[in-house]
Amino acid sequence: MKNFTSFADAGDYKALLQQALEIKANPFGYQHIGKNKTVGLIFFNPSLRTRLSSVKAAYNLGAQAWVLNAGADSWTLEMADGAVMNGGTQEHIKEAIAVMSQYCDVLGVRTFPTLKDREADYSEEVFNKILKYATVPVVSLESATLHPLQSFADLITVAEHKQKERVKVVLTWAPHVRALPQCVPNSFCDWFSEVDWVDFVITHPEGYELDPRFTKGARIEYDQKKALEGADFVQAKNWSSYQDYGQVISNDPSWMLTPEHMAGTNHAKFLHCLPVRRNVEVSDAILDSPNSLVIQEAGNRVFSMQTVLHELLKQSV
Repeated sequence: MKNFTSFADAGDYKALLQQALEIKANPFGYQHIGKNKTVGLIFFNPSLRTRLSSVKAAYNLGAQAWVLNAGADSWTLEMADGAVMNGGTQEHIKEAIAVMSQYCDVLGVRTFPTLKDREADYSEEVFNKILKYATVPVVSLESATLHPLQSFADLITVAEHKQKERVKVVLTWAPHVRALPQCVPNSFCDWFSEVDWVDFVITHPEGYELDPRFTKGARIEYDQKKALEGADFVQAKNWSSYQDYGQVISNDPSWMLTPEHMAGTNHAKFLHCLPVRRNVEVSDAILDSPNSLVIQEAGNRVFSMQTVLHELLKQSV
């Protein structure tokens, strides 16, 4: 593993998953890996779970961590190549990332899409500049199109709680009061469509189809009730349109998950990446039920990050 930006970087996902479960069982047993190492974390947008779990993961490995809020804790960064910097930006991303690389052994970066220009967002302009200028391994803490640490944590959670060898996992669109990016659902599809012990189904209203690069191998079902039949795990998440980029083309409240929706499942466990809009995306009755795994799922964010850091840092031990 040279960087961690998508499922493809996981390599042998079964081995990586097994490593995560071993690390979770003995979280302080690998501190020699992080001894005298520093993890840098750059955030271009707000974060709760990603920020805190990444710091905790570094500490568990015996490493130190620093956190920088780009533009708030630092000079305002210029992203454009060839820019004449006679305006409001004080430092170019080229120097900034090269300098930050001097101060850490792994660099975690969280960027966000504009939801205005699909070509720019899906070409990962900002994230790819950081990959280009960094001289240390880079971990995606979320990018314009993907959130691999979240999906890895989801996989850990499903592996821990599955009751049979092969399970049905459903990703369902949910209503929201805002237009949200496709990063989390893209990444969930990127991972779960590749897991050979999962029957993976995606359900959403027509018009909310995701980028087909990430949904290959999944069954897409527009009838939510039919999709949920026999499900063992249900992940709910809102996303805006990929085709009519960034638009909310419908916001049907009947897609909010309730006990009635879950009645046709196989007593399914409920997943959500958080934060969640209660009684908009999913009802209180689901979130507060014994089958809700959202807190355990968030806890596994520590171990998805710790496993990735372990893989990247062990190469220099």
